Amino acid sequence: MRAQVLRAPAPAARRPLELVDRADPEPGPGEVRVAVSACGCCRTDLHVIEGDLDLLRLPVVPGHQVVGTVDARGDGCTRIALGERVGVPWLHHTCGRCEACRRGDENLCDHAGFTGWTVDGGYADFVTVPEAFAVRLPPTMTDLEVAPLLCAGVIGYRALRRAEVQPGETVALMGFGASAHLAIQVLHHWGCEVMVMTRGEEHRALAAELGAAWVGHADERPPRLCDRAVVFAPAGELVPVALSVVRPGGTVSLAGIHMTPVPTFEYGLLWGERSLRSVANMTRRDAEEFTALAAEAHITTSIEVYPLEAAGDALEAIASDRVRGAAVLSMRG
Repeated sequence: MRAQVLRAPAPAARRPLELVDRADPEPGPGEVRVAVSACGCCRTDLHVIEGDLDLLRLPVVPGHQVVGTVDARGDGCTRIALGERVGVPWLHHTCGRCEACRRGDENLCDHAGFTGWTVDGGYADFVTVPEAFAVRLPPTMTDLEVAPLLCAGVIGYRALRRAEVQPGETVALMGFGASAHLAIQVLHHWGCEVMVMTRGEEHRALAAELGAAWVGHADERPPRLCDRAVVFAPAGELVPVALSVVRPGGTVSLAGIHMTPVPTFEYGLLWGERSLRSVANMTRRDAEEFTALAAEAHITTSIEVYPLEAAGDALEAIASDRVRGAAVLSMRG
Protein backbone atom coordinates (compact mmCIF):
# COMPACT_ATOMS: atom_id res chain seq x y z
CA MET A 1 0.00 0.00 0.00
CA ARG A 2 0.91 3.68 -0.26
CA ALA A 3 1.36 5.63 2.97
CA GLN A 4 2.44 9.14 3.95
CA VAL A 5 4.95 8.60 6.75
CA LEU A 6 6.25 11.06 9.32
CA ARG A 7 9.78 10.19 10.46
CA ALA A 8 10.61 13.39 12.37
CA PRO A 9 8.58 16.50 13.26
CA ALA A 10 8.97 19.67 11.21
CA PRO A 11 6.83 22.66 10.17
CA ALA A 12 4.29 21.85 7.46
CA ALA A 13 6.07 24.23 5.08
CA ARG A 14 9.14 21.99 5.19
CA ARG A 15 7.16 18.96 3.96
CA PRO A 16 8.12 16.32 6.57
CA LEU A 17 5.85 13.60 5.13
CA GLU A 18 7.31 10.94 2.85
CA LEU A 19 5.17 8.86 0.48
CA VAL A 20 6.34 5.24 0.70
CA ASP A 21 5.23 1.75 -0.28
CA ARG A 22 4.48 -0.56 2.66
CA ALA A 23 3.10 -4.02 3.22
CA ASP A 24 -0.66 -4.01 3.77
CA PRO A 25 -1.43 -4.24 7.53
CA GLU A 26 -3.09 -7.42 8.78
CA PRO A 27 -5.92 -7.19 11.33
CA GLY A 28 -5.28 -8.87 14.66
CA PRO A 29 -7.88 -10.56 16.87
CA GLY A 30 -10.86 -8.25 17.33
CA GLU A 31 -9.65 -5.87 14.59
CA VAL A 32 -10.88 -5.03 11.12
CA ARG A 33 -8.91 -3.71 8.17
CA VAL A 34 -10.37 -0.74 6.33
CA ALA A 35 -9.64 0.00 2.67
CA VAL A 36 -9.41 3.79 2.89
CA SER A 37 -11.30 5.89 0.36
CA ALA A 38 -11.00 9.31 2.06
CA CYS A 39 -9.25 10.89 5.04
CA GLY A 40 -9.87 14.37 6.35
CA CYS A 41 -6.96 16.63 7.31
CA CYS A 42 -7.09 18.97 10.28
CA ARG A 43 -5.05 21.10 12.65
CA THR A 44 -4.47 18.16 14.98
CA ASP A 45 -2.51 16.57 12.11
CA LEU A 46 -0.43 19.76 12.07
CA HIS A 47 0.16 19.48 15.82
CA VAL A 48 1.39 15.91 15.21
CA ILE A 49 3.73 16.63 12.32
CA GLU A 50 5.10 19.81 13.91
CA GLY A 51 5.76 18.08 17.24
CA ASP A 52 3.34 20.17 19.31
CA LEU A 53 2.09 16.82 20.62
CA ASP A 54 4.74 14.53 22.07
CA LEU A 55 5.42 11.91 19.42
CA LEU A 56 5.30 8.60 21.24
CA ARG A 57 5.77 6.63 18.04
CA LEU A 58 7.97 7.29 15.02
CA PRO A 59 7.66 6.70 12.18
CA VAL A 60 3.89 7.18 12.16
CA VAL A 61 1.20 7.61 9.50
CA PRO A 62 -1.01 10.64 10.35
CA GLY A 63 -4.73 10.97 9.72
CA HIS A 64 -7.72 10.36 11.99
CA GLN A 65 -10.81 11.18 9.92
CA VAL A 66 -10.81 7.95 7.97
CA VAL A 67 -13.61 6.60 5.77
CA GLY A 68 -13.53 3.31 3.91
CA THR A 69 -14.91 -0.22 3.66
CA VAL A 70 -13.99 -3.25 5.76
CA ASP A 71 -12.08 -5.67 3.56
CA ALA A 72 -10.65 -8.07 6.18
CA ARG A 73 -11.57 -9.16 9.71
CA GLY A 74 -9.50 -10.65 12.51
CA ASP A 75 -10.61 -13.50 14.74
CA GLY A 76 -13.71 -12.82 16.81
CA CYS A 77 -15.16 -10.02 14.68
CA THR A 78 -18.91 -10.28 14.17
CA ARG A 79 -20.35 -6.75 14.50
CA ILE A 80 -19.26 -5.31 11.16
CA ALA A 81 -19.65 -7.16 7.87
CA LEU A 82 -17.11 -7.36 5.08
CA GLY A 83 -17.81 -4.57 2.61
CA GLU A 84 -19.52 -2.36 5.19
CA ARG A 85 -18.58 1.35 5.19
CA VAL A 86 -17.13 2.65 8.46
CA GLY A 87 -15.27 5.58 9.92
CA VAL A 88 -12.08 5.45 11.98
CA PRO A 89 -11.91 8.51 14.26
CA TRP A 90 -9.29 9.94 16.65
CA LEU A 91 -10.06 7.53 19.51
CA HIS A 92 -8.55 4.27 18.24
CA HIS A 93 -8.84 2.16 21.40
CA THR A 94 -9.06 2.36 25.18
CA CYS A 95 -8.09 -0.04 27.96
CA GLY A 96 -11.61 -0.46 29.35
CA ARG A 97 -10.17 -1.02 32.83
CA CYS A 98 -8.89 2.29 34.23
CA GLU A 99 -10.98 4.54 36.48
CA ALA A 100 -11.91 6.84 33.58
CA CYS A 101 -13.15 3.94 31.45
CA ARG A 102 -15.09 2.43 34.35
CA ARG A 103 -16.95 5.68 35.03
CA GLY A 104 -17.77 6.16 31.34
CA ASP A 105 -15.15 8.79 30.48
CA GLU A 106 -13.33 6.76 27.82
CA ASN A 107 -12.01 9.97 26.25
CA LEU A 108 -9.86 10.38 29.39
CA CYS A 109 -8.50 6.80 29.40
CA ASP A 110 -4.98 6.60 30.80
CA HIS A 111 -3.97 4.01 28.20
CA ALA A 112 -5.87 5.12 25.10
CA GLY A 113 -4.48 4.91 21.59
CA PHE A 114 -5.10 7.65 19.04
CA THR A 115 -5.39 7.22 15.30
CA GLY A 116 -2.64 8.99 13.39
CA TRP A 117 -0.68 9.87 16.53
CA THR A 118 0.11 6.82 18.67
CA VAL A 119 -1.00 4.30 16.01
CA ASP A 120 -0.87 4.53 12.22
CA GLY A 121 -3.69 6.52 10.68
CA GLY A 122 -5.48 7.11 7.42
CA TYR A 123 -2.99 8.88 5.17
CA ALA A 124 -2.68 5.47 3.54
CA ASP A 125 -4.56 2.92 1.45
CA PHE A 126 -5.33 0.70 4.44
CA VAL A 127 -5.67 1.05 8.22
CA THR A 128 -6.61 -1.34 11.02
CA VAL A 129 -8.85 -0.57 14.00
CA PRO A 130 -10.53 -2.55 16.79
CA GLU A 131 -13.97 -3.51 15.52
CA ALA A 132 -15.57 -1.96 18.62
CA PHE A 133 -14.13 1.46 17.73
CA ALA A 134 -15.14 1.54 14.05
CA VAL A 135 -18.09 3.90 13.54
CA ARG A 136 -21.01 3.13 11.25
CA LEU A 137 -21.78 6.10 8.99
CA PRO A 138 -25.03 7.56 7.60
CA PRO A 139 -25.63 6.45 4.00
CA THR A 140 -26.81 9.88 2.85
CA MET A 141 -23.32 11.42 2.66
CA THR A 142 -20.45 10.62 0.31
CA ASP A 143 -17.09 9.41 1.61
CA LEU A 144 -15.52 12.82 0.98
CA GLU A 145 -18.38 14.65 2.71
CA VAL A 146 -18.51 12.44 5.78
CA ALA A 147 -14.75 12.33 6.48
CA PRO A 148 -14.54 15.78 8.18
CA LEU A 149 -17.40 14.81 10.47
CA LEU A 150 -15.15 12.33 12.28
CA CYS A 151 -13.00 14.94 14.01
CA ALA A 152 -13.97 18.46 13.00
CA GLY A 153 -17.64 17.59 13.38
CA VAL A 154 -17.42 15.34 16.42
CA ILE A 155 -15.08 17.63 18.38
CA GLY A 156 -17.21 20.66 17.48
CA TYR A 157 -20.28 18.80 18.72
CA ARG A 158 -18.53 17.84 21.97
CA ALA A 159 -17.38 21.47 22.39
CA LEU A 160 -21.00 22.64 22.08
CA ARG A 161 -22.05 20.10 24.68
CA ARG A 162 -19.19 21.13 27.01
CA ALA A 163 -20.37 24.73 26.63
CA GLU A 164 -23.85 23.54 27.68
CA VAL A 165 -25.50 25.22 24.71
CA GLN A 166 -29.27 25.26 24.99
CA PRO A 167 -31.72 25.64 22.07
CA GLY A 168 -32.37 29.27 21.17
CA GLU A 169 -29.26 30.70 22.87
CA THR A 170 -26.73 33.11 21.38
CA VAL A 171 -23.34 31.47 20.81
CA ALA A 172 -19.98 33.02 19.84
CA LEU A 173 -17.59 30.97 17.70
CA MET A 174 -13.95 32.09 17.69
CA GLY A 175 -12.09 30.82 14.65
CA PHE A 176 -14.03 29.48 11.68
CA GLY A 177 -12.27 26.55 10.08
CA ALA A 178 -13.26 22.95 9.48
CA SER A 179 -14.88 22.42 12.88
CA ALA A 180 -16.74 25.70 13.26
CA HIS A 181 -18.33 25.55 9.80
CA LEU A 182 -20.02 22.31 10.93
CA ALA A 183 -20.83 23.56 14.44
CA ILE A 184 -22.73 26.57 13.07
CA GLN A 185 -25.05 24.20 11.22
CA VAL A 186 -25.75 22.27 14.43
CA LEU A 187 -26.49 25.55 16.19
CA HIS A 188 -28.92 26.63 13.48
CA HIS A 189 -30.62 23.23 13.80
CA TRP A 190 -31.03 24.00 17.51
CA GLY A 191 -32.47 27.45 16.78
CA CYS A 192 -29.45 29.35 18.09
CA GLU A 193 -28.15 32.74 17.00
CA VAL A 194 -24.45 32.66 16.07
CA MET A 195 -21.78 35.36 16.31
CA VAL A 196 -18.44 34.62 14.58
CA MET A 197 -15.04 36.17 15.31
CA THR A 198 -12.21 35.09 12.99
CA ARG A 199 -9.15 36.64 11.39
CA GLY A 200 -9.43 35.10 7.89
CA GLU A 201 -11.35 37.09 5.28
CA GLU A 202 -12.47 33.91 3.46
CA HIS A 203 -13.55 32.38 6.77
CA ARG A 204 -15.63 35.47 7.56
CA ALA A 205 -17.26 35.22 4.14
CA LEU A 206 -18.09 31.54 4.72
CA ALA A 207 -19.55 32.34 8.16
CA ALA A 208 -21.82 34.97 6.62
CA GLU A 209 -22.78 32.57 3.85
CA LEU A 210 -23.72 29.95 6.46
CA GLY A 211 -26.05 32.35 8.24
CA ALA A 212 -24.08 33.90 11.13
CA ALA A 213 -26.06 36.78 12.66
CA TRP A 214 -22.86 38.82 13.05
CA VAL A 215 -19.35 38.31 11.68
CA GLY A 216 -16.26 40.21 12.73
CA HIS A 217 -12.49 40.10 12.90
CA ALA A 218 -10.86 38.35 15.86
CA ASP A 219 -10.10 41.81 17.28
CA GLU A 220 -13.73 42.92 17.16
CA ARG A 221 -16.50 42.24 19.66
CA PRO A 222 -20.08 41.05 19.02
CA PRO A 223 -22.80 43.70 19.40
CA ARG A 224 -24.03 42.11 22.66
CA LEU A 225 -23.02 39.49 25.21
CA CYS A 226 -23.51 35.85 24.26
CA ASP A 227 -24.75 32.95 26.36
CA ARG A 228 -21.90 30.65 25.34
CA ALA A 229 -18.64 30.78 23.43
CA VAL A 230 -16.48 28.13 21.78
CA VAL A 231 -12.82 28.83 20.97
CA PHE A 232 -11.78 26.80 17.93
CA ALA A 233 -8.55 28.68 17.15
CA PRO A 234 -5.51 27.23 18.99
CA ALA A 235 -4.62 30.67 20.35
CA GLY A 236 -4.41 31.06 24.13
CA GLU A 237 -4.77 34.83 23.91
CA LEU A 238 -8.38 34.30 22.83
CA VAL A 239 -9.39 32.77 26.18
CA PRO A 240 -9.81 36.10 28.03
CA VAL A 241 -11.49 37.52 24.94
CA ALA A 242 -14.01 34.66 24.97
CA LEU A 243 -14.73 35.22 28.66
CA SER A 244 -15.31 38.90 27.94
CA VAL A 245 -18.04 38.20 25.38
CA VAL A 246 -20.18 35.81 27.48
CA ARG A 247 -22.75 36.90 30.02
CA PRO A 248 -22.56 36.13 33.75
CA GLY A 249 -23.38 32.46 34.18
CA GLY A 250 -22.20 31.71 30.64
CA THR A 251 -19.72 29.04 29.61
CA VAL A 252 -16.64 29.04 27.36
CA SER A 253 -15.32 25.78 25.92
CA LEU A 254 -11.91 25.30 24.30
CA ALA A 255 -12.09 22.89 21.37
CA GLY A 256 -8.38 22.42 20.60
CA ILE A 257 -6.15 19.56 21.67
CA HIS A 258 -3.24 22.05 21.69
CA MET A 259 -3.25 25.75 22.49
CA THR A 260 -0.60 28.43 22.83
CA PRO A 261 -0.09 29.73 26.40
CA VAL A 262 -3.08 31.40 28.00
CA PRO A 263 -2.15 34.86 29.31
CA THR A 264 -2.99 36.01 32.81
CA PHE A 265 -6.24 37.94 33.08
CA GLU A 266 -8.27 39.82 35.65
CA TYR A 267 -10.51 37.70 37.85
CA GLY A 268 -13.37 39.96 36.82
CA LEU A 269 -13.51 38.15 33.46
CA LEU A 270 -14.28 34.86 35.22
CA TRP A 271 -16.30 36.28 38.09
CA GLY A 272 -20.08 36.18 37.80
CA GLU A 273 -20.10 32.39 37.67
CA ARG A 274 -18.70 32.18 34.18
CA SER A 275 -17.22 28.76 33.45
CA LEU A 276 -14.18 27.78 31.38
CA ARG A 277 -13.92 24.20 30.12
CA SER A 278 -11.49 22.25 27.96
CA VAL A 279 -12.44 19.53 25.50
CA ALA A 280 -10.36 16.35 25.64
CA ASN A 281 -10.59 13.93 22.73
CA MET A 282 -13.95 12.30 21.96
CA THR A 283 -15.98 9.22 22.76
CA ARG A 284 -17.65 6.62 20.57
CA ARG A 285 -20.98 8.02 21.76
CA ASP A 286 -19.99 11.49 20.49
CA ALA A 287 -19.26 10.02 17.05
CA GLU A 288 -22.49 8.03 16.91
CA GLU A 289 -24.64 10.95 18.10
CA PHE A 290 -23.06 13.51 15.83
CA THR A 291 -23.12 11.45 12.63
CA ALA A 292 -26.81 10.68 13.29
CA LEU A 293 -27.47 14.39 13.95
CA ALA A 294 -25.61 15.34 10.76
CA ALA A 295 -27.93 13.15 8.73
CA GLU A 296 -31.03 14.46 10.53
CA ALA A 297 -30.01 18.11 10.18
CA HIS A 298 -28.76 17.72 6.59
CA ILE A 299 -25.37 19.13 7.57
CA THR A 300 -23.21 19.86 4.56
CA THR A 301 -19.44 20.01 4.39
CA SER A 302 -17.45 22.53 2.42
CA ILE A 303 -14.43 20.56 1.23
CA GLU A 304 -11.27 20.93 -0.82
CA VAL A 305 -10.05 17.60 -2.20
CA TYR A 306 -6.40 16.57 -2.54
CA PRO A 307 -4.88 13.27 -3.73
CA LEU A 308 -2.89 11.25 -1.19
CA GLU A 309 0.31 12.33 -2.94
CA ALA A 310 -0.51 15.98 -2.10
CA ALA A 311 -1.01 15.53 1.66
CA GLY A 312 1.80 18.04 2.25
CA ASP A 313 -0.03 20.63 0.13
CA ALA A 314 -3.22 20.10 2.15
CA LEU A 315 -1.45 20.54 5.48
CA GLU A 316 0.41 23.63 4.30
CA ALA A 317 -2.89 25.14 3.12
CA ILE A 318 -4.44 24.47 6.54
CA ALA A 319 -1.42 26.00 8.30
CA SER A 320 -1.74 29.19 6.25
CA ASP A 321 -5.57 29.37 6.60
CA ARG A 322 -6.12 28.90 2.86
CA VAL A 323 -8.68 26.12 3.20
CA ARG A 324 -12.31 27.17 2.93
CA GLY A 325 -13.99 24.57 5.12
CA ALA A 326 -12.16 21.23 5.32
CA ALA A 327 -9.33 19.57 3.39
CA VAL A 328 -9.88 15.90 2.49
CA LEU A 329 -7.50 13.39 0.91
CA SER A 330 -8.99 11.10 -1.72
CA MET A 331 -7.25 7.76 -2.17
CA ARG A 332 -8.85 7.50 -5.62
CA GLY A 333 -6.96 10.53 -6.91
